[in-house]
Amino acid sequence: MQNNFGIHMKGGVITERDADFSTVRIRAPSGILTTEQLRGIAKIAKKYGTGVVHCTTRQTVEIPHVNPMVLKRMAQQLEKNGTPVGAENDEVVNIISCPGTERCKFANIDTISLAKKIDEKLFGKAMPVKMRIALSGCPNACTSPMLNEVGIIGRIRPERTPGLCTGCGSCVYYCKEAAIRIRNGISELDDEKCIQCGMCVTSCSFNLLKSVHHHFLITVGGRRGRHPKIGRELLTVETEDQVLFAIERIVDWVYRRAWSGRLLSEQLDDLQFGKFRDEIISKLPKAEPAESEKTQNNTD
Repeated sequence: MQNNFGIHMKGGVITERDADFSTVRIRAPSGILTTEQLRGIAKIAKKYGTGVVHCTTRQTVEIPHVNPMVLKRMAQQLEKNGTPVGAENDEVVNIISCPGTERCKFANIDTISLAKKIDEKLFGKAMPVKMRIALSGCPNACTSPMLNEVGIIGRIRPERTPGLCTGCGSCVYYCKEAAIRIRNGISELDDEKCIQCGMCVTSCSFNLLKSVHHHFLITVGGRRGRHPKIGRELLTVETEDQVLFAIERIVDWVYRRAWSGRLLSEQLDDLQFGKFRDEIISKLPKAEPAESEKTQNNTD
């Protein structure tokens, strides 16, 4: 047993109700697995478990009913397969995301690429509290980002091409927030009702609504469980680099200041969330201009 002590301490090794067995959770950022990795998991589950796997709510896979005596060998096989033992304790656990702009017609951001970058920097980091990070490509929030310790939501601001609106009403029909109306033959947007999802942009048959100001809304302190709570808005940023800067600062802030034994959502006031928000906004690096803007500036 002593040879297996290290692997026992990993958060991805979970003692089952029958303490003679363990469930092994793997690391799979965004829930993306290749067919080869799936074949490898199937072989490992058959060899070391009972041939059964469990797909979890955090977009990863668990192999149940594993004899603790084989954990070290199993972990080596999982590492070789590119699906190492995951995390579940007080640490940064599996990063989840929706399909994003790779596949979803409603998405405003490339969630999968960003989730992998966050995973590379922070996955498995020991923390005083469990840190769940979720990304959603739009305010439809399929991954419930605002019910995680850290949530990232892709948004856009719609802009109407002036003088060309036909007043057809498609945007009014598809807007789920009743934020648009037709007045004097043109569409008008109520900014207070708009949640910046972009549905109106994709619904415009004449391409007269444009997506401007693509940005990321970051929330902190959400939770699921028996007493769910919506996370608080921290800030909005414009680039992936700014997102990574903000997420690293959030994790460092929690690591240095939070107390164990309490959910992050219960500590935000004690941790002076408002002061932290002001600090991170003041230190946020400026967004680099897009390539199109750089070209325009050089031409000018």
